[in-house]
Amino acid sequence: MNRRFQFAVVASSTCLVALLLFGAVRGRSASADSTYTHLSVYSEVLSRIKMDYVEEPDMKAVTAGAINGMLESLDPYASYLNADQYKQYLKAKESPKPQVGLVLSRRYGYLSVVDAIPGGPAAKAGISTGDVIESINNVSTRDMPLAFAEILLSGEPGTSVEMSVLRVRKSEPQSITLIRANLVPSPVSGKIVTQDGQQVGVIQTYSLERGRAKEIAAKIQELEKQGAKRFVLDLRHCSSGDPEEGVAVANLFMDKGLITYLQGQKVSRQDFNAAASKQVTKAPLVVLVNHGTAGAAEIAAAALLQSKRADLVGEHTYGDAGVRKAVTMDDGSAVILSVAKYYAPDGKAIQDTGVAPNIQQDEATAGDDDDDTDDPSVQKPGPDAIMQKGLGRVITIMQN
Repeated sequence: MNRRFQFAVVASSTCLVALLLFGAVRGRSASADSTYTHLSVYSEVLSRIKMDYVEEPDMKAVTAGAINGMLESLDPYASYLNADQYKQYLKAKESPKPQVGLVLSRRYGYLSVVDAIPGGPAAKAGISTGDVIESINNVSTRDMPLAFAEILLSGEPGTSVEMSVLRVRKSEPQSITLIRANLVPSPVSGKIVTQDGQQVGVIQTYSLERGRAKEIAAKIQELEKQGAKRFVLDLRHCSSGDPEEGVAVANLFMDKGLITYLQGQKVSRQDFNAAASKQVTKAPLVVLVNHGTAGAAEIAAAALLQSKRADLVGEHTYGDAGVRKAVTMDDGSAVILSVAKYYAPDGKAIQDTGVAPNIQQDEATAGDDDDDTDDPSVQKPGPDAIMQKGLGRVITIMQN
């Protein structure tokens, strides 16, 4: 640890203690719900730690833990980066490098997997939604800033990264080596499936980056020419993309109504309404989702469900739809946090609640639970329970 960093740690800790002591004084005369009252509680806890803990506490660790715990309680996608980490973050943003294909959040103090991008190194290694990354290159992820973890996972193509992963279906952490690679998003796919004598168009996408709505619109028109009268839109494992692309996808199937709205403490409400001119089809629709559905895909799914334009089949989605911003501090550090959230038409913040299907159906569990090479982009052995439920449901929907 260099002297400059030591000084920054001591200074930040001193400022925190001063703030807490100030809060304690103000807290004695403040109302029960005031900020100063809460600060007095922090001050008392800090004092007890200093006086009563079994050994002299590491104030650097206490301070980092307090900051990260505070951020996690507010926003699982927030990060606090010290000055050096923030410089690395900005440099990484300027020159993105190959990654391992993981979308992450923070849960219970550690890094939690939102989803492994289908076709990427992590997906091929069997990492999936809900897995916990305990360490990266032998560095514990406990209290590690989310944004900094993403930097550690990036690197030159062909280089390796070592991780300890606590898997959903495993009792012990596993050591996994991933090779970084340039990730090429899988294209939108579409096909005709015959179900009970009916032609159903099945469209699947694993991301909603800019331009995907146009690709989906083209697939709809292509499949309608082939005889599709009903559609299944598969948004499972669709965890990345642009929120406004989710709005555009919903509008392909809607001719009116609120799709979503964006709002924050300092961000005025912005409504996104469907335009009739952008609707491509009025055919019956079912949307498939799972725990790996997040972000832009959740915006589309929530709008289509709550407008009664589509049934939603599958699992409760992850919960991630917000606008994040880096707020810089005087010492060069920064806090990256959500400054606005996207809301479903019913007024619930998608990031806080996710989206619950009106027809619940778990993913098929057929196959070997000890197989660590599952790739979500490749159909697993056994029936695809959510797809079968979706195909069955879309046949029963009466066309308007």
